[in-house]
Amino acid sequence: MAYQPDPKVADVRERLEAALEASATPPDKAAAKLASQGKLYVRDRISLLFDEGSFVEDGRYANATATGLPADGVVTGRGLVDGRPAIVVANDPTVKAGSWGARTVEKIVRATESALREELPVFWFVDSAGARITDQVEMFPGRRGAGRIFHNQVALSGKVPQICCLFGPSAAGGAYIPSFTDIVIMVDGNASMYLGSPRMAEMVVGEKVSLEDLGGARMHCTVSGVGDLLAGSDEEAIELAKEYFSYMPLSWRQPTPHFHPEEPSSPLTRDDVPEVESVPFDMHEVIDRLVDDEQFFEVKPMFAAELIVGFGRMAGQTVGFVANNSAVKGGVLFSDSADKATRFITTCDAYSIPLVYLADVPGFMIGSEVERGGIIRHGAKMVYAVSAATVPQLCVVVRKAYGAGLYAMGGPGFAPDATIALPTARIGVMGPEAAVNAVYANKIAEIPEGPERDAFVADKRAEYEKDIDLERLAADLVIDDIVEPESLRDSIILRLSYAGGRSRHFTERHTGISPV
Repeated sequence: MAYQPDPKVADVRERLEAALEASATPPDKAAAKLASQGKLYVRDRISLLFDEGSFVEDGRYANATATGLPADGVVTGRGLVDGRPAIVVANDPTVKAGSWGARTVEKIVRATESALREELPVFWFVDSAGARITDQVEMFPGRRGAGRIFHNQVALSGKVPQICCLFGPSAAGGAYIPSFTDIVIMVDGNASMYLGSPRMAEMVVGEKVSLEDLGGARMHCTVSGVGDLLAGSDEEAIELAKEYFSYMPLSWRQPTPHFHPEEPSSPLTRDDVPEVESVPFDMHEVIDRLVDDEQFFEVKPMFAAELIVGFGRMAGQTVGFVANNSAVKGGVLFSDSADKATRFITTCDAYSIPLVYLADVPGFMIGSEVERGGIIRHGAKMVYAVSAATVPQLCVVVRKAYGAGLYAMGGPGFAPDATIALPTARIGVMGPEAAVNAVYANKIAEIPEGPERDAFVADKRAEYEKDIDLERLAADLVIDDIVEPESLRDSIILRLSYAGGRSRHFTERHTGISPV
């Protein structure tokens, strides 16, 4: 029987092909705008994320019957990232500035439902002006409205990695999408997050402010801490996202990927740790000499830099590091550094990533300014996170660990698998100089300045130092081992290998009440 085309089918094919073509490439004007901003088209971004030929898309014909709304402004689907499956939700800024309509929201809700059902990681490629006011009744308030996206993101939190690349704006309520993800990578000069635009800020509160100062990428990565990493381009942001993902498991049930073990670029030696505790040094150098060759991924490097957090590989396995950095503000803990640590420790605990604390901390900052800023509340969050974490944990006292700083860095009272000290370590309520001044301030004031006062102070410091002598701390079982820097890497690797089977149970309850 001869083939006889049906005009109705031909018409359907013609309309589908037109819809497909409309969402395949941006219009010339939109493409020119992307180029002027140094941005990639949404499908080019996705091509950089997924392995070639692995991407399958859902809902490409969303709103195909409308004019100028290809795929309704968002691309969703799944593919392989270096051989591992993941879901992507990617705004298309060439379609009404990436704004949300009813079908945009439905596609995103379905993608998050798939992630929940299949326990797959989600990459959020955000570049959106927010909701379309013209569609607000259909997409905003209902059971499957925009609020459902945030609800599902919270359900996904700690279940699967959620990784956000912020290429452009994330405005108003939509700004909460990045905030619910595990990591936010922002493109310098293009990315922004804000609840109210500069124009709205001027109208409502009378403030005149630039977009960059209000919610720009650099501001969020250095001041607010909402951004985790600053990228110079779309390509760099996607590369950072993939690198971060390489340290993560597919889900909370899965192990982290294992890589071929490598030796550090340089071994750690005693010359790398100044023996005088008042001499500042960069703890990055210690970390680089503990992890496999160039296998350290730092998170929030531009925010609260007195504390270093990040993922490294030791013998091919992912390990989380929390480390004081005396090269910045003496390594003192502030509210921001406590928040930074809390977030990181919780992430490691969620994905069964062991933690190594490298302590060189004089304690938490004091003074009226930080007290008014709630440092007790913020510091309590960090101590809470350390207490509640059930992954293998090692406390390494590199130099000083004074006051509540010892507690915040996973000290002996918080049930680490071991507390290890270098010979340079000191543990106490405070340093010798501060302790003597605190206890004997009145007595010192009574002695005239000169040799007699100096001798008295020196004698009391010697007494205090004897009290916190490292050998005594080891003899009293405060610490479990003292190792030289040259042996520290091997000790950590061996101890973590034995700690892998520890119980993940902490306490019986519905949920704890974090000191927010």
